[in-house]
Amino acid sequence: MKDLQEILEIARDVGRGAANILRSYYHGTAKNPNLDIQYKQNEPVTVADVAVSQYILQRLQAALGNEDFAYISEETYKSPLSRDSSKWVWIIDPLDGTRDFIDKTGDYAIHIALVQENRPVLAVVVVPEAEKLYYATIGGGTFVETRDGSIPLQVSAGKLVKDLTLVVSRSHRNERLNYLLQNLPCQNQQAIGSVGCKIAAIVEQQADIYISLSGNSAPKDWDLAAPELILTEAGGKFTHFDGTPLQYNTGDINQWGGMLASNGQYQEALCKQAENILTQYTSGSR
Repeated sequence: MKDLQEILEIARDVGRGAANILRSYYHGTAKNPNLDIQYKQNEPVTVADVAVSQYILQRLQAALGNEDFAYISEETYKSPLSRDSSKWVWIIDPLDGTRDFIDKTGDYAIHIALVQENRPVLAVVVVPEAEKLYYATIGGGTFVETRDGSIPLQVSAGKLVKDLTLVVSRSHRNERLNYLLQNLPCQNQQAIGSVGCKIAAIVEQQADIYISLSGNSAPKDWDLAAPELILTEAGGKFTHFDGTPLQYNTGDINQWGGMLASNGQYQEALCKQAENILTQYTSGSR
């Protein structure tokens, strides 16, 4: 099998190509720019999602084959499936932030992660409208690639907890999450779409915290695997509220419960506070 850096070069090149396809649909320059929006479990899916999924899978499989690697993509995944027994699994979201893509906010991203035995070891997150490609390997740090080349990234440090900025979703909100956000010690908020774009804001030091709270539905492996490694290799943390690490390719594609991503500075304290606030909400003592 190729080494991780060789595989990263392939994944980065695939990410660049995928970004070009998405931008052609986003800006109406594709051969047939009609998005043909369908709904799957109340979530929109466009022809751009499908086209990019096919492109990423074909490129990766042509370069790396199916012998050493399995592939899970949002647009091809059929639930439920048992855990894939392969040691190495690609977890792909060809278009994270489809609603933002349709609404033309620019907050959409491509997630490509390589998972080894439940944990990400390689990640590429592309934000096409910013013309930025973020990449990381386990133990190798996080970098952002622009037209001017690549530079390393590090999360913010040294802020007071009240001065931290939360990135929040525009659409995935409910009363329970709003109650939690209203009662945290940090009240600066910035609305951003895709999870990839949220984590990009944290590693670019434009924000500091992101909270995910499952309700009737939960984020999926492909929403979080690539952004998690981009954050942690830049010095941040991404855990469940109880401090346990996220696990991928477990047989359940859903990431249930509360999760907090941050610059790491107040991770444990904020997780405990979040749990206490949600207990108050559930007990009706709000």
